[in-house]
Amino acid sequence: MPHAERGMVVGLFGGSFNPPHQGHALVAEIALRRLGLDQLWWIVTPGNPLKSRAALAPLGERLALSEGLVKDPRIKVTAFEKNLGTSYTASTLATVKARNPHVRFIWVMGADNLKSFHQWQHWQRIANTFPIAVIDRPGSTLSYLSSKMARTFDFARIDEEDAGVLWKKPAPAWTFIHGPRSTLSSTALRQQR
Repeated sequence: MPHAERGMVVGLFGGSFNPPHQGHALVAEIALRRLGLDQLWWIVTPGNPLKSRAALAPLGERLALSEGLVKDPRIKVTAFEKNLGTSYTASTLATVKARNPHVRFIWVMGADNLKSFHQWQHWQRIANTFPIAVIDRPGSTLSYLSSKMARTFDFARIDEEDAGVLWKKPAPAWTFIHGPRSTLSSTALRQQR
């Protein structure tokens, strides 16, 4: 797990990154800028329980490719979730919170994940652990209005203009951030191979 100092604001951006691409880098850059983060932990997961592992590249390869995309020293590419022995976000976030009680975390995710967020194990626990920043992705702009997560936690949504203070809000709190979008997708890149 990367090191963070007391009082830092850290974004947690997890995914299988199979493969990572400039769209992921754009989400990371937007999160750093709009959320006022001191660091962003780019968490390359062992695998997504909701996706087939048949086309999953080895973790070391995905980690190296992710490191090759990162230019900002505030972004810490890591695969610490493998050492935790879990691939479930709720468990990972609980461990991160327990080990870093004096750090302010924000879960960062692309809007394309919002549609299926309610299928994640203990998805409501995730929303109640850290504030969430949902970054716009092509074809997913309206998902913040229609997803089960957005409807369930509508009372906790803060205006996008207040994204810079999201870290001050107790969970559940979330925002949807519009901005430049990349049409790149890991699925499409795998299909091109």
